[in-house]
Amino acid sequence: MILNSILTLGRTHSGASITSKKRLLEFISAGISADNSEFDADELFNELLARERLGSTGIGHGVAIPHCRSSRCTAITGMLLKLDQAIDFEAIDDKPVDLVFALIVPAEAHDEHLKVLGALATAFNEEDFRDDLRSASSDQALFERALKG
Repeated sequence: MILNSILTLGRTHSGASITSKKRLLEFISAGISADNSEFDADELFNELLARERLGSTGIGHGVAIPHCRSSRCTAITGMLLKLDQAIDFEAIDDKPVDLVFALIVPAEAHDEHLKVLGALATAFNEEDFRDDLRSASSDQALFERALKG
């Protein structure tokens, strides 16, 4: 998988305390913006929220892949979260979400966007991969398990 080119340890969080979908999108926006100055947190939040209004990005099995295109984005950027408590995300299977991979892509990167989304969905559909991520007890362990997945 191509995670090593889009995910950093600084954008990997194990045990994040988030109570709702809105708070999750705010956390993602703030975290990505703090890590990369090309992003504006409010703008990124609005882009993620607009995409989410089109339909939930909860793909089932306790996993969500919130994503959007951004004119400020120059390279595909990811953030991985393992929540300490699962939250309602209006997922396709109606199960709460505890694993989240946020994906921000350049506005014109249509093919890359679909390719990365497909690869993420395939990885997160693997029960062993999800279980491995859920057993991580630190940011470092979560990051390493994601890269080897």
